[in-house]
Amino acid sequence: MLANQMHDADAHIVEPPDWLLPFADPGIRPRLEAYYDKGWSMHRKGLDDALAKHADPGYRAKDGEEIWLRKNYWATGSFLKEDRSQALDLLGFKTQLIFNSSHMQELHDAEHGDDLDYAYGIARAHNRALVDFCSVDPRLLPVLYVPLADFERAAQMAGEALEMGAKALMFASACPKGHSPSHVALDSVWAQAQEAGIPIVLHVGGGGRLLDPAYFENGLPPVPDFHGGDGNFRSVDYMAIGYPPMQTLAVMIIDGVLDRFPDLKVGAIELGASWVPGWMRNMDSAADAFRKNEERLQKLELKPSEYVHRQIRVTPYPHEDAGWIVENTGEDICLFSSDYPHVEGGRNPLGRFEGSLANVSESAKQAFYHDNFVDLMGRALDAVAAPA
Repeated sequence: MLANQMHDADAHIVEPPDWLLPFADPGIRPRLEAYYDKGWSMHRKGLDDALAKHADPGYRAKDGEEIWLRKNYWATGSFLKEDRSQALDLLGFKTQLIFNSSHMQELHDAEHGDDLDYAYGIARAHNRALVDFCSVDPRLLPVLYVPLADFERAAQMAGEALEMGAKALMFASACPKGHSPSHVALDSVWAQAQEAGIPIVLHVGGGGRLLDPAYFENGLPPVPDFHGGDGNFRSVDYMAIGYPPMQTLAVMIIDGVLDRFPDLKVGAIELGASWVPGWMRNMDSAADAFRKNEERLQKLELKPSEYVHRQIRVTPYPHEDAGWIVENTGEDICLFSSDYPHVEGGRNPLGRFEGSLANVSESAKQAFYHDNFVDLMGRALDAVAAPA
């Protein structure tokens, strides 16, 4: 794929401490301040070091040659929005879908708590902050959060996010508190996204705790995560990453959301994709087994797997065998993503994907790096130069 023609379906701002405070309404600021005071001390130390380096001409002189080597705060454009256009040029991507890094859990927990004013307040602050970061370059596509906890507020928040300039609407990858994400009262959210021609997306970290913590009480020494700590994903957590999107997307198919909104596109981002082939077959099997007694299945116009082909796009991890996934799902589902500037994305995601895609067709590679993203994003790309 030619440089500057690839679209990146997963990239991040690495939030500074107190990131949301300038964008928060006064009513939620005290609680946000308490949230930041509780666990962001190491972020502040790292940020100070990174700021000094980004101000050092010698460090900046190596931005190009070290673009894939530097991670988190130390990466070009990771939090200094005025540098992100340069990073995009150096990476060679036509666009990047931009997510937060460290607020997924708090957004999820707030939505599943008892204070909906805080849940929708922090989502609003998040959305304002992300739009501000992406405002420097139309190639940066902000992903704005819509809590589904309250039907009326969800519809209002979706409309507000679209007015702010959302290029995708994100919702939790696990079930909201008290009702399904497929509840018909949420149709107004999906209708607004479909009418605007932008996708809805799930992202890793948006599903809350993946495993019962007792799984880690094994009598063995603690296992470090990618960052050397214990707060991120380890191998056992990783095995559960696919569970929330499999269930959430399944109910949206089986309960007819994608039937009612045939032009609505859905992205499952940074959630892996090795689970997708078996999940598609399992849904078709479930539809065959239960159709006789379930009117909702009888009403579906397509097989469940056919809705996936038509409307759902998924990002494999660089360490997965993307070629095998493409061969077992079809050319129209998988997307390239870099996870820039996170450690988990690795130092050579392009090389790893190229290696695993070595035996697929050129049309499949074109779809992976470009066409499937264009299909997912729809009118969200209108402000960007016309895709090649």
